Amino acid sequence: MRRSIVGPYLAALISSFALAQSPPSTPLTLPPVEVGDAGPDGIRIDSDGVFANFFPAQMKGRRPAVLFLGGSEGGLQAGRTGMIRGLADSGFNVLYVCYFGCPGTPTKLVAVPLETFDRAIEFLRAQPTVNPDRIAVVGGSKGGEAALLVGTRDRTVKAVVAGMPSSVVWPGIARSGTLMQSSWTARGTGLAFLPYASGSFKTAGIFGLYNDALPALSQHPDAVISVERIRARILLVCGEADTLWPSCQMTDQIRDRLKSKGRPAAIVLRYKDAGHAVLGIPVEKTSANYEALADFGGTADGNAKARADSWPKIISFLKATLSP
Repeated sequence: MRRSIVGPYLAALISSFALAQSPPSTPLTLPPVEVGDAGPDGIRIDSDGVFANFFPAQMKGRRPAVLFLGGSEGGLQAGRTGMIRGLADSGFNVLYVCYFGCPGTPTKLVAVPLETFDRAIEFLRAQPTVNPDRIAVVGGSKGGEAALLVGTRDRTVKAVVAGMPSSVVWPGIARSGTLMQSSWTARGTGLAFLPYASGSFKTAGIFGLYNDALPALSQHPDAVISVERIRARILLVCGEADTLWPSCQMTDQIRDRLKSKGRPAAIVLRYKDAGHAVLGIPVEKTSANYEALADFGGTADGNAKARADSWPKIISFLKATLSP
């Protein structure tokens, strides 16, 4: 069965803004969030404020580790699949942390405590298979937004990979299209965010919510992610044809901010015919979900070629940056 790459909560956000224009007679029902088990080669972690699936490196000695952050789908996908499998097979310990939709976490992607990620990194550092000085953060979309925020908070992280990244903090993804709260909190206080351009939904859809909000950024300077605080090496991946949010425009903003602040440049992998499915392991053309690569911009072939080009570069970047 063909499966869209869009997460259920992001689909709910799209629906909620549409319904806000013409309220229905029945309330919007959010789809359930998947909380999959770790499978035979993983370990379910549920302690000290960390709910995650952990995949120890299958190699001797203390190996580098990756904190892996999913996107708006929330929860945990079952087993060692996709990028998690690719990272684990490349010799990294991988902690796939749940930050909403799991026991002990917010039910929605709203007001998620950034301390969730702090605790996850502390968990990794305490593991006997992990080299505590060699930790990276990898995330895409909302996970990419979070990965950059983690980098600003933990200056011992060595590498940050953000796919389809955001240069700013956005509102959370909630049931109502008219209620705006921050996606993230720190010490119980919501981070400043850039409000959606909600009036743009009718004409430009979900893309307009984000794209049409960016010109107002000067009115919300505190919403900008302070990427100059990141001491890790940074790699950004974006697709110029992204129709979910303007990830390449925001990639440029991140690059320009680093330059203006005198910080080392980020490595940028930018692909013309790719969209919001630009980040991930390569996909064979025979895959049942191949055509779904084009659901949020670009062509299926363009996204597939971007993945085939970028994934080995991401692994090489992580290995080089996390090597002793």
